[in-house]
Amino acid sequence: MFNNVFQLNDTFAGKAALSFLIIEDNTGDFILLEELLSERFAGHSILRANSFIDAKSILSGKANIDAVILDLSLPDKKGESLISGIVELCRQTPVIVLTGYADFNFGVRSLSLGVSDYILKDDLSPTLIYKSIIYSIERKKTIIALEESESRYSELFHLSPLPMFVFDLQGLQFLDVNKAAIKHYGYTINEFLGMTIRDIRPVEDIPQLEDALIISRSEQQLLLPEVFRHKKKNGEIIQVEIQGNTIVYKGNAAKVILAIDVTERFNYIRTIEEKNKKLEEVLWFHSHKIRSPLVTIMGLIPIMRELNNNNEINIILDYLEESAIKLDETIKDVAFSAEINGGL
Repeated sequence: MFNNVFQLNDTFAGKAALSFLIIEDNTGDFILLEELLSERFAGHSILRANSFIDAKSILSGKANIDAVILDLSLPDKKGESLISGIVELCRQTPVIVLTGYADFNFGVRSLSLGVSDYILKDDLSPTLIYKSIIYSIERKKTIIALEESESRYSELFHLSPLPMFVFDLQGLQFLDVNKAAIKHYGYTINEFLGMTIRDIRPVEDIPQLEDALIISRSEQQLLLPEVFRHKKKNGEIIQVEIQGNTIVYKGNAAKVILAIDVTERFNYIRTIEEKNKKLEEVLWFHSHKIRSPLVTIMGLIPIMRELNNNNEINIILDYLEESAIKLDETIKDVAFSAEINGGL
């Protein structure tokens, strides 16, 4: 225990003096707390409130308070009502409750109301109050950082112009969806939260989904984009490029997904491919159709040479044959290209 205390002293050495608010109407208990704090905190400052009204005035002002020490019995407010009121005023500041009643159940309830720690007055010591304050301050910083991180996530998630959703990796239920997903898919938020990711897939695509989930559960890193078919509420099937990453969502292993509708792009590519295929078929057909009379011409040239020995005519036939050969080679190239590209 003493090692931990020394480590805490080292951690806060050289830092600015802390400021405390003690909410205590009993002067004897207040003086005792002053003495305990003086043994562990150098250069600290203390403010005192004798009632809830006094505490509210201090906490609502500009006082910079690092920790609040709260007695549970004040003239104007007591118990859980007092705790709730002080915690509401101390969004950024830890609250440590002091009580003379050894009621374990009440201690648990007070922690659930947002109190950082719960200490019995009979157990007070310099070391105990020091550890409680320092741990509470650090815990509060961690909670605030987590809340800020969750707030940033929520803003990025819900304000994204692209559909996003979170689903449980085990049960596959939707855990959260953003406004863009609700608008694009046509389901209400309540409908989404009552569905699993299987419900937005065509039935025939479920095996592909199951295969993808096996890989997804075994990999923690960001998944590369992959295209799947999704089904809207109106039955329309869309092509969707999926990007996702594994996260912990409210304590559960989950997947956050960005869904980009690429249906229009797919339809455009498919249209171009169909037009190219038709063009290839036309080229293949006409190349063979043109080559047929050309072969006949090329076959007649040798016969004409044998029937006529006129040199001038032979020169003309040479030019004709050379041109026919070149044309034949060009037609063969076109036909070959059509066969390769069209798979004919």
